[in-house]
Amino acid sequence: MKAVATILDKKGENAAQKVALMLEVLGRQGADAFCLATPNKTAVEASIEKLPAQEFKSSTALGHVFTKVLTGDTPKLTRSKKSAVLFDGRIYNPPMEDLKAFIDEKLQAGDASAIIEGAVKEFEGFFAFLAIGNDKLVVGRDSLGLYPVYYGENNEFFAVASERKALWRIGVADVKSLPPGHLLTANRRGFETRLVKAPRGLVRPISEEEAVEKLQGLLLQSITERTAGLNKVAVAFSGGLDSSLIAFLAKKANIEVHLIHVSLENQRETLQAEEAASLLDIPFHKFLYRFEDVENVLPKVLWCIEDPDPLKTSIAIPIFWAAEKAAELGFKILLVGQGADELFGGYRRYLNLCTRFGESAAEEAMVSDIAKMHEVNFERDFKVCSFHSIELRLPFASLPLVEFALSLPLNMKINPIDDDLRKLVLRKTAEKIGLPRQIAYKPKKAVQYATGVEKALKRLAKSQNLPLKRYLERIFKSTHALQF
Repeated sequence: MKAVATILDKKGENAAQKVALMLEVLGRQGADAFCLATPNKTAVEASIEKLPAQEFKSSTALGHVFTKVLTGDTPKLTRSKKSAVLFDGRIYNPPMEDLKAFIDEKLQAGDASAIIEGAVKEFEGFFAFLAIGNDKLVVGRDSLGLYPVYYGENNEFFAVASERKALWRIGVADVKSLPPGHLLTANRRGFETRLVKAPRGLVRPISEEEAVEKLQGLLLQSITERTAGLNKVAVAFSGGLDSSLIAFLAKKANIEVHLIHVSLENQRETLQAEEAASLLDIPFHKFLYRFEDVENVLPKVLWCIEDPDPLKTSIAIPIFWAAEKAAELGFKILLVGQGADELFGGYRRYLNLCTRFGESAAEEAMVSDIAKMHEVNFERDFKVCSFHSIELRLPFASLPLVEFALSLPLNMKINPIDDDLRKLVLRKTAEKIGLPRQIAYKPKKAVQYATGVEKALKRLAKSQNLPLKRYLERIFKSTHALQF
């Protein structure tokens, strides 16, 4: 598990050598294996230099940078006489004991495109499926867009990868994110994308008691699926509602849980995180950083997230540090609370919209934010964790949970009259599950503010007499020639 790439050459020339160039970029932090395949040949090597890309003769090729996370992990690359199929990611539901055998069986019985479409429809998890045949390429992305998938083309070829920089490396400048739950099909004549599966949730009346009961079951199900077979996990921990609830539920699932708290020095939230960890009675690891550490880590973070957006950067830095420390402590899985604010109305602007423009404005903003979570949050966080060979798991980003949240009326999330807390039904559910009340009803503070990172970034930009956006763009442009 790490990264994927595939190319269809429009002129019928050898695509494998271009895929190998993409793998060089994707595998700069090292890997356990590098895989290269065409419809008629496969190679798996311990280093990129050993891949015989020049020996492959096909207009389509796919590649995989593989890193083992769990003991049983192996590259999921399958080839038949006419096609090759690659899977990367993790499936939570339905339980899949041997995914490679499943793909083998399906591939022998049918067409790769139908297999991928069926997988996107039926599987819940974070994943990408890629398939190539003679002059044909098919890619499918999970229904919430947890696994990053980007695509683009030029006059010579059409390409797909799990990181933008792999496409930039081969001269594709206009890179797009494949929407969640979509199937992409390409041949020499062109390409098309088609929606296969999307979250559905029509708003319906529901009592508070029923909503709390239903949400409790969905949260327990999500945590159970995301910790199945694990002995221990790390949780990126702020001491707030979302991370505390995840940690509490993981502990109830009889998993060894450790809390990873990162922040700049002298932040009030650190003391509050320590107090919350004490209430939860879960091992707490605190890592404090200085102003200089923000400056030093910035090029690596911008390399990972591939976007100089100030908000994304300020959120990515704490997650980068948390993943780094989780890896140093020997963890492979990091649980993060992303998604809860979009699903349950955690942002103050929802309340402001409701107050100024009415309930429909707040509801529309929430639906829009949920639809964009893959580009705003998930892709960034996946790539930051992948840099440290850490597998990111997001318990709130469960399809049943998302669909349930979409079905909830606004008054289950925020009180339009006076609500400094928001996420009402989530807080009441947390309290019912057993989370200490002082945590369940703790006011929200955004991670970039709570950790002090946002203020540090502005200070760095000011020291260069630049607006923050310009400052980040300058560093971003300089990172492409660096190797970490």
